[in-house]
Amino acid sequence: MSKTSKKVPAVKNRKSIGVYMKRYWQLYLLLFLPMLYLIIFKYVPMVYIQIAFKKYSIVQSVWEMPLAAQHGFEYFIKAFKNKDFLNALRNTLVLNLLDLVVGFPAPIIFALILNELVFTRFKRVVQTIAYMPHFLSWVIIYSLALQMFAPTNGLVNMVLQNLGFEAVHFLDKPGNWIVSYILIGVWQNFGWGSIVYLAAIAGINPELYEAASVDGAGRFKKMWHITLPGIRSTIVVLLIMNLGNILGSGFDRPFAFQNNMVMNVANVISTFVYTNGIKSLQFSLTTAVGLFQSVICVIFLLLANWISRRLGERGIW
Repeated sequence: MSKTSKKVPAVKNRKSIGVYMKRYWQLYLLLFLPMLYLIIFKYVPMVYIQIAFKKYSIVQSVWEMPLAAQHGFEYFIKAFKNKDFLNALRNTLVLNLLDLVVGFPAPIIFALILNELVFTRFKRVVQTIAYMPHFLSWVIIYSLALQMFAPTNGLVNMVLQNLGFEAVHFLDKPGNWIVSYILIGVWQNFGWGSIVYLAAIAGINPELYEAASVDGAGRFKKMWHITLPGIRSTIVVLLIMNLGNILGSGFDRPFAFQNNMVMNVANVISTFVYTNGIKSLQFSLTTAVGLFQSVICVIFLLLANWISRRLGERGIW
């Protein structure tokens, strides 16, 4: 009797899974292509991570390449002895931390302000204008920045000189370049980034605002005690994801803004990999750098998620 009783739930589970699959097969069919994309373009290329531990040869497959010296860690050691890599590592951390400190609150503040606007048409116009920079490439954005901030013929400096002030070198002095780089990045992303927060705000129960109005709460108090707590879980999830990318760096933005005057602060890991990997053909070295970067990003992601869970907030899993 005990054996048959154990078999019955298993049979029922199989039947229920089969019924569920038949009922929702269209959804799984829609999921098939994204999963295929992830497997082919994300997981299969992971085989070539081995290059970081081997002496790269263009005429050998990754399985036939000989193991590098120092038990395979030769190129990791070379990377940490390379001054250009250490400089790129420092710049990546500094720029990403500044992006996080300055850029992360910007879409939250913008979403809160938009939520308080009464006139719908004006709100839509502001949203459209704020979203537009997201669809511009960094090459176009740098061209616009050059027209605005060039030291001799830039619009801003021409106005400053006509007012009797000296020209400001926004894009060719390290300190000014960092400020310009961060603020232009915030300008490009804050409108698009606010969409998630606006969606979260839309999910807050309107009765809470009505009850607060009855109690005499003003706009600021409603924002502080209702809106922000209502989107706190969204803020935490996005903060964790941003912390997980603290050592990551896109290629387009720093490469477009680089020039010889600011290379000591503008060279980041992605441009280091491009210069040393693609242009100098040091594939094992740059694969080791990329693997180190990915591992550190995963560690930051796990750590941020763990801290969030320990503080009682909802993590990303």
